[in-house]
Amino acid sequence: MEQMGQMKQKEQPEQIRGKQSIVFADPPYIISAASVAGSKEAVGPLGKFFDMTSQDDQFGEKTWEEAESTMQKEACVLALGKARIKAEEVRYLFGGDLLRQGVATSMGVEALQIPMFGLFGACSTSGEALALCAMSAAAGYGKYMLGVTSSHFGSAEKEFRFPLGYANQRPLSAQWTVTGSGAFVVGMRRSRVKIRGITVGKIVDYGLKDSQNMGACMAPAATDTIVRNFEDMGVGPEDYDRIVTGDLGYIGQSILFDLVKGKGYDIRKKHMDCGMTIFDQETQDTHSGGSGCGCAATTLASFILPKIESGEWKRVLFVPTGALMSTVSYNEGASVPGIAHGIVLEHSAPDPGEADEIC
Repeated sequence: MEQMGQMKQKEQPEQIRGKQSIVFADPPYIISAASVAGSKEAVGPLGKFFDMTSQDDQFGEKTWEEAESTMQKEACVLALGKARIKAEEVRYLFGGDLLRQGVATSMGVEALQIPMFGLFGACSTSGEALALCAMSAAAGYGKYMLGVTSSHFGSAEKEFRFPLGYANQRPLSAQWTVTGSGAFVVGMRRSRVKIRGITVGKIVDYGLKDSQNMGACMAPAATDTIVRNFEDMGVGPEDYDRIVTGDLGYIGQSILFDLVKGKGYDIRKKHMDCGMTIFDQETQDTHSGGSGCGCAATTLASFILPKIESGEWKRVLFVPTGALMSTVSYNEGASVPGIAHGIVLEHSAPDPGEADEIC
């Protein structure tokens, strides 16, 4: 793993690695992070770690969609407050959600008046946002970048499956969309967590059409990105304290292990899945686990980053996963492509006598 930090002595340091990866010569940092979650998440295993929870899953709003926008706004305000900066100091905002035309994001962050790029990576959007924040900060395009994403059980069910009032029976392969939002301030100001590198995922489609089994649809993309990260950066599972996927769930995890094993790697001892961590499968009736843009984002902000900040985990490969489907593609019988983005996060010890930021 040492070669990740070693750059060739050129006027312009070589940062491009392999086919899909970047290792930053001067890594940007996650300066702050914030998480907002709903009532089901609040009573789950990570409930005590979230910055803000609400027993009202509509967050005082009239609709699920408006509630999701409110979660995004609150997460952004909390992250900005932790970083001790104002919205006008942020150069660019990268944000997205699961809804059509990204309305949860555009309406949620409107009040902040930050120049914005709207993203859609399905449940991988937190990885996409962090990658673009890191690239922009490292390139010197601004002092601070803000990444945010969200999902909501009510709005996702209405968008992709059945209205809640229909009370349909969910198959055991189905996952429960997380009601939550995570926001991250990224910049070159030193903190306890650096973004050492990224591996940008590509679309992988094994022809699966069951949108109620997203873990199976996304596992091939997660495999592709994890293996590509190993090969591009000349590392292996032993170089990470944790390899964290976004929301493959219990079914997707077993498929991931088999696919990665077929590529010559065993990640069983290092793997963690946010969808398996955020809910208690036995007591919360979430079947295969959690999903949604908010699943990986809130788990990263509330649970993973503190472990890296403390030095308990020195290096983590964070790989949020997304099923790139729409209501149109599903109704037309199309398959569900997957994508996953890899973010290499490292513990950064403060220099002697230098003040550091804690997320």
